Amino acid sequence: MISIQQNDFNVGDEYAALVANDTAAGAVVTFVGRVRDLNLAREVQGLQLEHYPGMTEKSLQEIVAQAQSRWKILRWRIIHRIGNLYLGDNIVFVGVSSAHREDAFHSAEFLMDYLKTRAPFWKKELTADGSVWLDSQEKDQQAMQRWE
Repeated sequence: MISIQQNDFNVGDEYAALVANDTAAGAVVTFVGRVRDLNLAREVQGLQLEHYPGMTEKSLQEIVAQAQSRWKILRWRIIHRIGNLYLGDNIVFVGVSSAHREDAFHSAEFLMDYLKTRAPFWKKELTADGSVWLDSQEKDQQAMQRWE
């Protein structure tokens, strides 16, 4: 399930949904991205996240289908917040359950690498010196290359 939303999410609730009534799930991997106070030597005050409705969900559905074709995923969940976010706020949740840890780890990393490099989200960093639109970083691009 994919959610693009302004509201925060509860990590415990999301974990519980990944494993509810599923005794086949021997591995669960989750990732939560948060707004941090420093990025690229700039003091961050917050973020503004935008997306293209419809296009974003379609893009994420396609990447989930790719992950499912590569690994044995039992359940998955992607949440990405939009709007104005502040220090310490949750930004993104990726959760995957599988029978085995390798499938869970690899698929969660794959999904997160895609979100960082190719998903149609636009991120503006808010600082004391003004705002800056962010591109994906070289290290994120290199991480995505391993899946191609």
